[in-house]
Amino acid sequence: METLNHHHKVEASIEAVAIKARKAALSFQSCSTKKKNEALQVMKEKILSSKNEILEANQKDLKAAQEQNLETPLLKRLDLSSSGKLESLLQGISAVQNLEDPVGKVTLATELDHGLELYRVSCPLGVLCIIFESRPDAAVQISSLAIKSCNAVILKGGKEAERTNRALVDCIRNALESVQLSPDVVQLVSTREEIKSLLALEQYIDMVIPRGSNSLVRYIKENTKIPVMGHADGICAVYVDKDAEEQKAIDIVLDSKTQYPAVCNATETLLIHRQLLSSVFPKIATALSERGVVMKCDEESRKALPEGVKAEAAQESDYSTEFLNFTIAIKTVGDVHEAIEHINSHGSGHTDCIVTEDKVARDLFFALVDSAGVYHNASTRFADGFRYGFGAEVGVSTNKIHARGPVGLEGLLIYKYRLYGNGHTVAPYAKGEKELTHKPIMPQYRPNWEQTWKDQ
Repeated sequence: METLNHHHKVEASIEAVAIKARKAALSFQSCSTKKKNEALQVMKEKILSSKNEILEANQKDLKAAQEQNLETPLLKRLDLSSSGKLESLLQGISAVQNLEDPVGKVTLATELDHGLELYRVSCPLGVLCIIFESRPDAAVQISSLAIKSCNAVILKGGKEAERTNRALVDCIRNALESVQLSPDVVQLVSTREEIKSLLALEQYIDMVIPRGSNSLVRYIKENTKIPVMGHADGICAVYVDKDAEEQKAIDIVLDSKTQYPAVCNATETLLIHRQLLSSVFPKIATALSERGVVMKCDEESRKALPEGVKAEAAQESDYSTEFLNFTIAIKTVGDVHEAIEHINSHGSGHTDCIVTEDKVARDLFFALVDSAGVYHNASTRFADGFRYGFGAEVGVSTNKIHARGPVGLEGLLIYKYRLYGNGHTVAPYAKGEKELTHKPIMPQYRPNWEQTWKDQ
């Protein structure tokens, strides 16, 4: 009975959070560009002034996670003190601040008849629910993008980052309050049992974006009616074509695999053209081995390894595995078509690269690989909202919905149709007395809504 009462209390409290988020989202939609940028500026200042408290909270989370034997990739994502992560977070806020306001953009303008004008205008999705594991930096990236795009956000962080998330979200909510915006634009919930309750609130939440393990993403997709934007796996491949330039191939494979292997845009599979087994491949294999990468090779590539370089025999399942560490699966292919077929049948639709100087092979790869990102002579690690110039990202989508690939501001927007009339009715057109003109309205004749409210 006590457990049942607790469950009802959790559901009631989560619903209260969602109601507050919906209310905040509706009032937030008319927020000016100036006010949003002001909130982002104060948010940056508060995080900077609270740096010591944030890192102290992070160290406590790290210590607890190590005691619970959290996996190494998750520990790396959790640690804010490494590689200047906090500094890059602040840069990310600045980048979002400097982006053009995405709300209220006219994407279509048509005159239906004289004095009857139709405009398709960008607007926020409403309430976002982001469920993420281990990466507290995600809380800041997502909040920045939500504020800039006039969305409210419910952040559901993992228990392993609970203290860090709370310290960061406190700074964000304080920043919103200090510029007279509702702090409920950004809310944090933290216990595991709250996920199920959140996923049942389709009347308040417009989009769920999971960032975490494939088991988490699959659980969310199977347990909610709310649209889900995200990806379960990041099984990225680099295909080194017969016409690849040797040094480019070595550099791209090394960077894609070893620059930061614990993330979804790191390469997990190397596809090597058969003609390169005796020339370029041994040099790639040597370079990978020197970096401590465990290679899982098919029979052909294993036989082509240079003396002293060791590899394991690949299993078929290795080509569908997201290792997230210093392990790579290697397979020999006969041509670009075989590489494309392998990627489309084993990959996850995230990001895949071809290394070649052959434009025909490149264009075939671009046309036929069914992934959110297709790259030519560039590391898969470029698949990132910040690197794309989005300021930051809420995640990566492999879905075929309105947003695909790294999702920045545009992925958090939808649109509405505004129709401006002057007493127009349908009857005269239905009777054939009048005809619709359907003339495009030139940009210089479109109304400037910015003057009415956005920059007030």
